[in-house]
Amino acid sequence: MRRKRSLSLFITAIGVACLVILGSGKHNFLQLGFLQQPPAIAQSVRISDAWQQVYQQLPDLPLENQYVNRQTGKVDPENTLVRRLISYHTYVKGRPPNYRLDWKLTLADYLGANEWIREESYPGHDTLRQNPLEGDRAAIERLSRNQRNALVQALVNVFSGVSKDNS
Repeated sequence: MRRKRSLSLFITAIGVACLVILGSGKHNFLQLGFLQQPPAIAQSVRISDAWQQVYQQLPDLPLENQYVNRQTGKVDPENTLVRRLISYHTYVKGRPPNYRLDWKLTLADYLGANEWIREESYPGHDTLRQNPLEGDRAAIERLSRNQRNALVQALVNVFSGVSKDNS
């Protein structure tokens, strides 16, 4: 009888622990390694095109597109700072593209205040002659706080389907 009661209490404790984990937020649950899946992205926005919409909203944002493609030997004008930023955020880090906090974490990565960015996994490291990571970090560091906030808002707008006029 005592063993049954101990087993029952143990199972109840496990159940409560699972509820606490599940109820404590999606990110904590994902960080434990459960339910790992790619971020959900609005059907109307393709990541490969989103960078252009960001530059339409923020035309003064640095392009950082002076890097030479390894295969062609020519400057790749479409390989921009924002395109690499989006690729890093969504593909390398697996962060959802429609939340401000996640974009702020990504910018904190660039500023060296959050997670370390590995050169060998940074977008462009394998397609460009020079890894653009250092230049991209410097470009993000040169932005003022207001410019970084505007960048975050533009990214959220693009991936949430909000036009600049509606924000």
